[in-house]
Amino acid sequence: MTAVTAAPVSASPTSASPTPRQVWTRTRGLLCAVLLLVAAGIVLATTRSGDQHGRLDPRSADQHGSRAVAELLKDRGVSVHVVTALDEAIAAVGPDTTLLVTAPNLLTPYQQNELRTATAASAGRTVLLGAGPPSVSTLAPGVRANSSGPVATRAPRCSLPAARTAGNADTGGFHYTAGSLATGCYPSAGLPTLLLVQEKDAGDTVLLGSADLLYNNRLDNQGNASLALQLLGSRPHLAWYLPSLADPTATRNGDGVGTGDGTSDGTNTERSFFDLIPPGWLWGTLQLAIAAVLAAIWRARRLGPLVTELLPVVIRASESTEGRARLYRKANARDRAASSLRSATRTRIAPLIGVPPHGAHSAAVLLPAVSACLSTTEGDLSSLLFGPAPADDAALVRLADQLDNLEREVRTS
Repeated sequence: MTAVTAAPVSASPTSASPTPRQVWTRTRGLLCAVLLLVAAGIVLATTRSGDQHGRLDPRSADQHGSRAVAELLKDRGVSVHVVTALDEAIAAVGPDTTLLVTAPNLLTPYQQNELRTATAASAGRTVLLGAGPPSVSTLAPGVRANSSGPVATRAPRCSLPAARTAGNADTGGFHYTAGSLATGCYPSAGLPTLLLVQEKDAGDTVLLGSADLLYNNRLDNQGNASLALQLLGSRPHLAWYLPSLADPTATRNGDGVGTGDGTSDGTNTERSFFDLIPPGWLWGTLQLAIAAVLAAIWRARRLGPLVTELLPVVIRASESTEGRARLYRKANARDRAASSLRSATRTRIAPLIGVPPHGAHSAAVLLPAVSACLSTTEGDLSSLLFGPAPADDAALVRLADQLDNLEREVRTS
């Protein structure tokens, strides 16, 4: 009786095992992308490590900053003080101070009321840039803001000394209407884009429909510099208010108490975890989620039937076999690999022992014929030709060797 013997398993790597060169080829693209991202981050951090500030910031030399007009005001003896909190802005108002509010529409109703109360009790000047319907009715009672228009060079067409001295200037944005105590200049569509409101027993309020003339890249156009210096330099002190969403007063309601985030009147100091996260975390999370979905779509399996294509070149059978083996290994498809090996072995040995092709894959037909040919028990052959899937890669290699030995013995019997 001839027994089916298994060849010893070699300790050397199999054809399906990736070589170091293959691992490097697969991962070098990802490593290069990571290195590029790190390099880009370092470059951006280096280029932005200087004095980088926001729009209309008197410390910013960017094209949309306002450092140029701030320096000109300092040369004329006007002190420029930047404030970012409502309490600082209220403390700065006075008869010898001009309060410039760069973004009045960002102020909450509580902040608008507090600021209006403080400025109405002083004899100073308040300049509002781009004040629209959300803020103009509170900060400048009696004034109404109309639709916003484009910024262009316009003539003053008014009797205001500052506007007549400056001449043409780049104005636009919101258009304003007010009572008889207001002086309007630089009209657009029949309505002024610059409005000076003088109140009895109080200071004055200047409304500019657009802040473009204060930008560094526009200050030297037309009479922008002259108009800006006269509007902002009428008092010896200038408080440059940059409203911020991080201002604790932004969470206070009309009673002066907080909305429950721990930044009210000082009596509640408890803050939740989400209050400590920067405001942009939600948008960052949304962008990461979209990127993850796009990456999943990119890497997902394509739907639909397989398309048969002619190979552009002839591929050797050994290369095709090795490529399929690597695919099986990558997918951990030991069951399919074992099934393919067993099916090929049954197909090749069936005609050698007189079994018709239709019976090559039937255990009831094939096993008795092989057992009679090799004098081997059908139990051993059943496990070899129709058994379960191997448990690991070593068992799969052992199965392949046993199938080769079986086919060799059938051919020589």
